[in-house]
Amino acid sequence: MKNSNNRREFFAKAGLAGGTALVMPELSQAKTAYTEKEKPDKKLQKKLMSLAENFRGEVGIYARHLGDGRSVRIRADELFPTASMIKIAIMARLFDMILKGEIGYHDNLEWTGEPKYPYEGEDILSCFRTGQKIKLSKLIMLMITISDNQASFWLQQIAGYGTEINPVLESLSLEKLRMNSRTPGREEAQKNYGWGQTTPYEMCRILELIRTGRAVSRGASEEMYRILTRIYWSGEALSQIPPQVQAASKQGALSRSRSEVVLVNAPHGDYVFCCISKNQEDTGWEDTNEGYQLLRDVSRTIWRHFEPDYDWEPAVSVGMWDQNR
Repeated sequence: MKNSNNRREFFAKAGLAGGTALVMPELSQAKTAYTEKEKPDKKLQKKLMSLAENFRGEVGIYARHLGDGRSVRIRADELFPTASMIKIAIMARLFDMILKGEIGYHDNLEWTGEPKYPYEGEDILSCFRTGQKIKLSKLIMLMITISDNQASFWLQQIAGYGTEINPVLESLSLEKLRMNSRTPGREEAQKNYGWGQTTPYEMCRILELIRTGRAVSRGASEEMYRILTRIYWSGEALSQIPPQVQAASKQGALSRSRSEVVLVNAPHGDYVFCCISKNQEDTGWEDTNEGYQLLRDVSRTIWRHFEPDYDWEPAVSVGMWDQNR
């Protein structure tokens, strides 16, 4: 599965010499300087706390402006289920493998029909014929952009499950973001949190590390960031951000949990936020689910707070344009 040409191309794009990572690049798109310091934002805290307190379930939120450090923490260091947000961790491990020459980014992989994702869905890969080939790069695209679970299940296997994925997270100084699925020793964690677990803060942190070129390598980070800006599921948090503004994101959903992590390349500087619910009462899958609405409300509140002078309003409140044409 090794592909030396692909590896050389990847190294060239990454700006690497012998696999040595470069220093963190500047955030050239941001109009304000980057800082890791946090400065509690009392006004935004109050607005978001009101949303969390009125929600029928438990809510965790972390938000920070990457330019000036204004931040909000609401149960930000408490564990929550990742649901499909764990796919960012799977992707990071795959790029780690690519960088080490263990697999090529554009290697053709043959679909054998196994492993099968145990739940029915609308996954594209499930429609593939046995023996059909697909490039690794396209599988990663399916996993992230449309959250194809069958592709994710296969890539999780290729990545080595949590046994190989979690050490990559540890190398990024992430202490609580973990893959639980099919990982020896994490059976109890999987029972409590499912596929993966995280805190709102650490979910933001991995996206921030990718944005600033510090996840795996600069080149890997840039490619991962591009993939994360091509999300199909735009009806929740993304629906409250102007379409002219770039945002990288990943969504997650379980019957009693809804989640989303977003990094916005806003006019006045990048900001990142993550909102996760658990034990929510509304278990429906309609677009009006309280968890989905919470994600919209949180996203809209943060956008308006950091970009109060931007002249734009969503065309529809639900984020699904064809319902209110």
